[in-house]
Amino acid sequence: MYSNVPLTELGDFLKVRRAELSPRTVGLPESGAARRVPGLRREEVAQLAGISTHHYARLEQGRGPVSRSVLAALVGVLRLDDDQRDHLFELAASGGREPRRRPAQKVHPRFRRILDELTATPAIVLGRRLDILAWNPLAAALLTDFERIPERKRNYARLLFTDPAFRELCLDWRTNARTCVAHLRLEAARHPDDPELAALVGELSVADPDFRQWWAGRQMTGLQMGTKRLRHPVVGDLTLDWDSLSCEAAPAQKLLISTAAPGTPSHDALLFLASWTADSQAPAPDGAV
Repeated sequence: MYSNVPLTELGDFLKVRRAELSPRTVGLPESGAARRVPGLRREEVAQLAGISTHHYARLEQGRGPVSRSVLAALVGVLRLDDDQRDHLFELAASGGREPRRRPAQKVHPRFRRILDELTATPAIVLGRRLDILAWNPLAAALLTDFERIPERKRNYARLLFTDPAFRELCLDWRTNARTCVAHLRLEAARHPDDPELAALVGELSVADPDFRQWWAGRQMTGLQMGTKRLRHPVVGDLTLDWDSLSCEAAPAQKLLISTAAPGTPSHDALLFLASWTADSQAPAPDGAV
């Protein structure tokens, strides 16, 4: 939390940036009615950032204090680039500089070993904020090619809300998406000053109206177990049970595994997909072109 010092320059910066954006820019519907001032309204910025209009108005008036988490949310809402982000934090801290990001999470070796042993069961490891830390080949074949996604963008909630192909894959998209929102809200309650989480919430609030609506609710649950239905382009429709496993040595990480009852079409489909994945990864015979 930055101290309660005069923040006039910060307020001026927020007002200028707000005036440069339109509702369409941040994914809000436009009513067509003329606006008294250019750009976004204060209440629109506040809604997207997950704070009260009164709180945001105080910031534009140069009245603190202001938390790092709120600043991080405003970075996403106002579409600030890296230089603008640094400038925002400098203004709030009177010359202090906020780190660009926390050290990257690394999958725990125990989970890594489990992933390596699971060849017929899709599995991924999620960290704080639902960041995707690791996966096995079958999970990539079932869900998406995680390797193609930049590491800092590998996040399960981000995929659900911003990747059209991932959304189309999930037949129970709304259920899965609401579960993710509830989990993120629980994380926010546990770690209210997490700037990366605030930035993710700001980004998804701008990107998707459903996320904005559900985030405004009060549902908070962790990842435990459930059922999901997928429509895979290779093996067709599947109904899978998923379970979440934790490790005392890495309590912030969860191993999510998906299974199907033996003898069911979904189980057979997983076996076929596992075989197909193994064949595609097998080295070519000597002399093959």
